[in-house]
Amino acid sequence: MKVIVDFDGTLTAEETQVRPLAERSLDTLADEVVHAPREQLEADYEATRGRLLAAPHRYWWEVNGLIASYCDEGAFILNTTTLQVMLRVRPAYARAVARAFPHAEYDPVVDCTNALFHRHTAELPPAFRPAAQKVLAALLKHPDHTPVVLTNSMGDKVRRHLATLDLPEQVLVLGDTRQYAMDPGWDHHFPHPQLGAIQVWPLSERYRVDLRRPVYYEALVRAGGDGSQLAVVGDTFSLPGALPLLMGIPFFLLRTPYTPAWCAEAVAAHPFGRVLQDLSGLPAELDAWPGR
Repeated sequence: MKVIVDFDGTLTAEETQVRPLAERSLDTLADEVVHAPREQLEADYEATRGRLLAAPHRYWWEVNGLIASYCDEGAFILNTTTLQVMLRVRPAYARAVARAFPHAEYDPVVDCTNALFHRHTAELPPAFRPAAQKVLAALLKHPDHTPVVLTNSMGDKVRRHLATLDLPEQVLVLGDTRQYAMDPGWDHHFPHPQLGAIQVWPLSERYRVDLRRPVYYEALVRAGGDGSQLAVVGDTFSLPGALPLLMGIPFFLLRTPYTPAWCAEAVAAHPFGRVLQDLSGLPAELDAWPGR
């Protein structure tokens, strides 16, 4: 079985890194993109963040007009969404971002926040969770498990940070998976036992998870292309977790200080879902998985 483990937030304690990430992002916006006073940007950031947390179901990371993730699903996701909302709703900021990103792949704001994330997370020192090294080492030594580290980036940062761990061998990296790359034109549907073929998974009146993520879907299909069983482990639901569940792939959600209750409830209610209280419990949960 290939055990695909998300990097940021799952192997790492991103809740300890998000403030330095936000500070660096605001520095870059002030100096290189928006050219507004740093103090003004920070005040706008904090006001926006407070507004998002007061009603998280109303704010999300939007890509190509679709919801990639609700704002409070992860510490880094909250930072990204705060920046996106702040830059979109203030016309002067939006115009400055459009000038700085004239040939956007998605749209100027999304490209801007992606650039800030990849640039500045690469500058941060690794902050592995206490169990990360032991769990990866145990998976490497297990005769039936092959750990693969999942990331939306190209993988250079992840490989560099993994090299600081005392592991018996190199861990494979599944990079550039773009779990956030939403495509409204993708016509693939997923079977749901009660709802039939769906593209959007309605979980409650407030939360609906959009499954139209063709780049991530193809990455998972390729990962299992050699006939391997797959399992995915992540700290958030919409980005790494919902799609595998509806592909019939086990998903283990790591409960963190920032995990919303609705995410844990959705995973726990699915027959292919499990909620981990600590990363250290992953090897035992995998060994106990039925049909492994």
